Amino acid sequence: MKAQILVNERIAQGNNAFAELRVVLVPVVVRGSAHTFKYSLSLVVESVCILRFDNEAGKGDHYHLEGVEFPYRFTTMPVLLNDFWKQVDKWRQS
Repeated sequence: MKAQILVNERIAQGNNAFAELRVVLVPVVVRGSAHTFKYSLSLVVESVCILRFDNEAGKGDHYHLEGVEFPYRFTTMPVLLNDFWKQVDKWRQS
């Protein structure tokens, strides 16, 4: 199986911000993760990434919020996307 891009989009979040979502189904488990999704979900505000959920090879699933890294327990892709958008909503309300 070849890698398959499932999501690759940029969504405006007002005049000075956007969410960038990239999810790829890969043929083998990503080192450090227990699944075959490679992903990066980011919120960029005024050219600064303030939120990013990703799974770098070797680091596994985690997220960054305003420069601080936190572990993330991946369960399913729908849950991951929901968790990302919840954090985006928190940013909108602040």
